[in-house]
Amino acid sequence: MNVTYLLDTNTLSYIAKGRSPAARARLQSLGAGDVACISSITEAEVRYGLAKRPQAQALRAAIEGLLFKLQILPWGSKEAAAYGSLRARLKASGSVLSELDLLIAAQAIALGVVLVTNDKALARIKELHGTVNWAIDV
Repeated sequence: MNVTYLLDTNTLSYIAKGRSPAARARLQSLGAGDVACISSITEAEVRYGLAKRPQAQALRAAIEGLLFKLQILPWGSKEAAAYGSLRARLKASGSVLSELDLLIAAQAIALGVVLVTNDKALARIKELHGTVNWAIDV
């Protein structure tokens, strides 16, 4: 069965920085039909991080290498509809998540993909079509 994995920002960062050899190994061992991708929201977050650290050339090279290899998914109306519903439900239940995490989770919901995260709060979102933690060594 082919699976599409949406890596959250922390997972991408762990892989790029070499902080999680387990996550890097899992990415490299994906099956032939499996797809690893990121949200354009994640791309924006990591590019912001790089802009704050212009001297971090090794990190920049690692991030750019990953961005070149991964599919970057745009964020649109379908994702916006999922976000509105998700945010309203979480607010009504008293749950609070960062806005960017909510945007990424909404994209995973809208697309019906598995979210790769080690964030336990994201893993508790019932609308997600599954979560996995590749960074088991962090």
